[in-house]
Amino acid sequence: MRTIIELLESSAQKYGDNPYLLEKKINKYESTTYRETKEQSYRVAAGFLALGLNKGDRVALLSEARTDWVISELGILHTGAVNVPLSIILKEGADLKFRIEHSESRWIIVSRSQLSKIKPIREDLKSLERIILLDPQDTYEKDEIYLGDIKTLGDDFLTKNQDKFLETIKTIGPDDYANICYTSGTTADPKGIILTHRNYIANIEQTLTLMDVPEWWTTLLVIPWDHSFGHTVGIYIMMSVGASLAAVQFGKSYIDSLKNIFGNIKEIRPVFMLSAPSLAKTVRKGIEREIKEKGPTVEKLFNHAMKIAYRYNGIGWDRGKGFRIFLKPLYKLYDLILFRKIKASFGGRLRFFFGGAALLDIELQKFFYAIGIPMYQGYGLSEASPVISANTEKKHKLGSSGFLVKPLELKICDEEGKELPVGTKGEIVVRGENVMKGYWKNEKTTTETIRDGWLHTGDLGYMDNDGFLYVLGRFKSLLISDDGEKYSPESIEEIINDRSQYIDQFMLYNNQCKYTAALLVPNKESLIKWAKIKNINISDQKGQESVLLEIESVINQYKPGGIYGDLFPSRWLPAAIAIVDEPFSMDNRLINSLGKMVRAKIVERDKDKIDFLYTPEGKNIINERNLLSIRKVLGVN
Repeated sequence: MRTIIELLESSAQKYGDNPYLLEKKINKYESTTYRETKEQSYRVAAGFLALGLNKGDRVALLSEARTDWVISELGILHTGAVNVPLSIILKEGADLKFRIEHSESRWIIVSRSQLSKIKPIREDLKSLERIILLDPQDTYEKDEIYLGDIKTLGDDFLTKNQDKFLETIKTIGPDDYANICYTSGTTADPKGIILTHRNYIANIEQTLTLMDVPEWWTTLLVIPWDHSFGHTVGIYIMMSVGASLAAVQFGKSYIDSLKNIFGNIKEIRPVFMLSAPSLAKTVRKGIEREIKEKGPTVEKLFNHAMKIAYRYNGIGWDRGKGFRIFLKPLYKLYDLILFRKIKASFGGRLRFFFGGAALLDIELQKFFYAIGIPMYQGYGLSEASPVISANTEKKHKLGSSGFLVKPLELKICDEEGKELPVGTKGEIVVRGENVMKGYWKNEKTTTETIRDGWLHTGDLGYMDNDGFLYVLGRFKSLLISDDGEKYSPESIEEIINDRSQYIDQFMLYNNQCKYTAALLVPNKESLIKWAKIKNINISDQKGQESVLLEIESVINQYKPGGIYGDLFPSRWLPAAIAIVDEPFSMDNRLINSLGKMVRAKIVERDKDKIDFLYTPEGKNIINERNLLSIRKVLGVN
């Protein structure tokens, strides 16, 4: 298999009547078969050709998840043009404008709910010639056209130019560009990742060496469809095996749509799902809340069941081994009387989640493993199409990112590019057919990132003796002490942030300094509630100092002598904390479209706060700056 075109052709022949795309517009899910998907894609592609779309042209796509998202992309690809998928999380203005202008997109395909983001910047988009609307309008501007009308044009084109259409398809080869996917712009302007048809096909083949996906499987794809993880593992792997892909019912907004997920799960009854940590945490909280609502007896039973499950499961690799075998009957009993009832709320068929958008806390993995719906961590990045490794039902070790796909070469390198032995931490470097062509209009960064065919991921990790890959965070955002020792901050930040109700956001900093410092955004509601329970008056300075000391006590739990004192090396825990009264957000560009902190920009914005933390006054959490910030957070004078 060489191209996505050939993939669809093959699947339409093998699985023609199988349902492929499932969408709920009003009251129930309706399916589009593989044969219908091919026919609709032909109609759209032919309409595009009739309107003058050429091979190599770029077409942007901005829409919520729906059947027409896939049909539109396939239509673009059948003309030899390139899709530029855009995230609906992006705001109007600079973020969208940059991507559309930088890719020199001639057209943009947009849904009704996203059109309002394009209107304000339309006049600034000099390369943009046409807006294709996925939903009908009462009136149309001169450069707008409805997708339904394009299909009508396509019908006419196919009637009169069938041979020309088929010849166009034949010209599309494995090295032709399929997508330009933009990074979230963590440290600089977003980079356009060029992925070819063969990149995608190769990664599909590689991923399927780790797992079998029968054609009767169904998934509800809850992560954005423009995201490389969902794009390959959701849209195209399902296509390759004849399985079914469902979209979350779209609400009035993206946030409103998230509320439909749990109802849609019960309707679709997925066999597996892809998940981000934020969704996993929400699901866990929901389960624990429902258990608590059933009363103390059920809650006590649940907690004991989880304790037995944790001990029996271990980290998966050692499940039921050694003394754990004696816990099996009790675990099976709890599964029968308790865990299966929880699983039934997910439709009754859900076997596992795949997590791949960010690092998953191992405690979160153990929780889902215990209730019988494991959350298997994987690893990849868009530049690798994106899958590099994954845990699966066959082989898994909680805390790791799993086994490598095949064929793929991987090595761990130091800063000079020298390969390191097994078990040693360094930069993850890979080589294979899934590695991107390069960055669009960015030759300098391309040559820095791909050297002799090896993709330097910028991620820190190591391989263990059993062949599992461990990913520890960003290689280039390491904490660096004054003696040169390095450490990735992400696991510390994630765990402390997730486990404390008093902390909303938390970022560690150490750039060759004597000690580590932290920027901390507190949770207003939880702190006010705590103060009320403790009879603390937050309107006076003594009360505000008590709030600061309570925040500090949360961090101290992870230091030597604390209840979590053995989790992290103490030198990477903050000796000084600055309270930040303006949260990191997408609006102030300190959070990217994947929900990750833009560390360089945070450091730039809060440089004065960071510098102050390395003074004697700043090292004490009770200082005038923190008192001023906590007053703003709590809303007191």
